[in-house]
Amino acid sequence: MTRKDEYVQKLHAKLDEWSAEIDKLKAKADKAGAESRIEYQNQIKNLQQKRREAEKKADELRSAGEGAWEDLKAGAELAWDAMEEAVKSARSKFQ
Repeated sequence: MTRKDEYVQKLHAKLDEWSAEIDKLKAKADKAGAESRIEYQNQIKNLQQKRREAEKKADELRSAGEGAWEDLKAGAELAWDAMEEAVKSARSKFQ
């Protein structure tokens, strides 16, 4: 397995973790009061959008040639950092 393949596999594993986290937050939102539920749903929509962006970057990396993937890696890491911060923020608001 190449470094690129290992990296993409790691990214997809993280995407799976984020999907599970979003599902947990959805369950909490469903139990929240009406006013809080709207705020939670907005947070969840934001997380889902950022997750889609991160997934798109992972797919770009997977399909990139061996030489080009290093160049794309920086963009993917920015998307990952944004997603990680969004998850942390949502998690703190849901507590």
